[in-house]
Amino acid sequence: MGKKPAQISSFVELDGAYLTKPLHFVNYFNDYFIDKTSKLRENMDTTVKYNSEELIRNDFFDSDLLDTIVEQSNLYCTQQNPNGALKLDKNELEQFIGTVVYMSVFHLSRSRMYWSSACRVPHVADVMSRDRWEEIKHFIHFNDNMAPNNSDKLFKVRSLIDSLLPKFQALPQDQMLLIDEQMVPFKGKSSLKQYIPNKPYKWGYKIFVLCDTTGLVHSFDIFTGKIEPVPGLPDIGASGNIVLKLAQVIHGAVNHLVYFDNWFSSLDLFVALANNGIPALGTVRQCRLRGCSFSADAEMKKKGRGTLEEQQVVVVDNVEIRAVKWFDNRGVIVASTFASAQPVSNIERWDKNLKQKVTVECPSIISLYNKFMGGVDALDALIAYYRIHIRSKKYYHRLFFHFVDMVIVNSWLLYRRDCESLTVPRKKQKDLLAFRTSIAQALCMQGKDLSKKKRGRPSMDEVRSDGVGHWPVVESE
Repeated sequence: MGKKPAQISSFVELDGAYLTKPLHFVNYFNDYFIDKTSKLRENMDTTVKYNSEELIRNDFFDSDLLDTIVEQSNLYCTQQNPNGALKLDKNELEQFIGTVVYMSVFHLSRSRMYWSSACRVPHVADVMSRDRWEEIKHFIHFNDNMAPNNSDKLFKVRSLIDSLLPKFQALPQDQMLLIDEQMVPFKGKSSLKQYIPNKPYKWGYKIFVLCDTTGLVHSFDIFTGKIEPVPGLPDIGASGNIVLKLAQVIHGAVNHLVYFDNWFSSLDLFVALANNGIPALGTVRQCRLRGCSFSADAEMKKKGRGTLEEQQVVVVDNVEIRAVKWFDNRGVIVASTFASAQPVSNIERWDKNLKQKVTVECPSIISLYNKFMGGVDALDALIAYYRIHIRSKKYYHRLFFHFVDMVIVNSWLLYRRDCESLTVPRKKQKDLLAFRTSIAQALCMQGKDLSKKKRGRPSMDEVRSDGVGHWPVVESE
């Protein structure tokens, strides 16, 4: 209860012993998204010991990106009103982002409620006034509107994307990687908005994400309506081209394995990845398996749950693909260039007719898919816990706030990875909520004087101390 929320005792190994010292959590948030990324975490096999003793400046993104946002926001205000000036600086921009992160924690229904007398939140209201916060939100900008690129639908957030992507791509990669789609909820007017009925958020922006099994993002690509083929690689259709595009950033030092679902899968994709030294595994649709047929679901259902069929499909360039159909509640086909049905393991499934758990045989290829294919779902869950919900009619605001959420989750996952490498007990690690509040507090308060109170009405000098004699005067009637 008495500890400051922005600090924790970190453990640093020294000659076999562990020393404790205060560590500001914003350090993790800063170090992994500035130019120190490649220096601090060059290799997954090398244990990273973060033992910097200096307080790092409170950069949410790197200084160049913050300077760009400040410059473009001030420019946009001048373009809208030549007689007005936003006068935004870097410290105030950090405070604005810090209040936005705080809002994701308290999660009031309307942004103005944070300053209202009934629901006032001092963590936000004491940082800046309501009118100033709304002014910054209104004019925050990332590119010059007077020099638009009509061929780029993401022109307004291009500087954000160009700044974040290299930092994500430089992060150390696990062996197991996966590619899946992510929905950013948005119901406003935008040509980029998509509708996917089987998603929890049916309306919004669709982003293709390359991440590991924990949800750590290594690359992403926002869907803009058309997916072009990758230069120098075969054109295998939109769903396969996006996998080849994201797979370009996979490091070659580790034998990475890539997983994806049946929207992406095709024989051509498996071949293209194999030719680039990347084994893959994913569910696949029957119509995309040329020359390979399996029994119908009705026939496999008669044989019972756990029925499987395996076929070997040999395609061009001597790339061998194994396809397995397994029937549980329904049939599912999984193909791979490195896995097969063997060995078969036993799993438990609930039988609604017998009203008890039964043992079902499960092929190895299915077990691998179920084990390693949940990374993007984990990322969505971590973001959804404390998503930044700020209403805005400007479509690029939603993307900007999503990038803030994504960066915080990435920072927290890297922090947890470091704690595990240093064998820090789980109970001494910050959870995501505490990590977010630490980031928000650092952005709002560290290095900034928030102790000044508002200037009140000046008081009048007391008459008794004005230096003038106040002796009684005797007057005649």
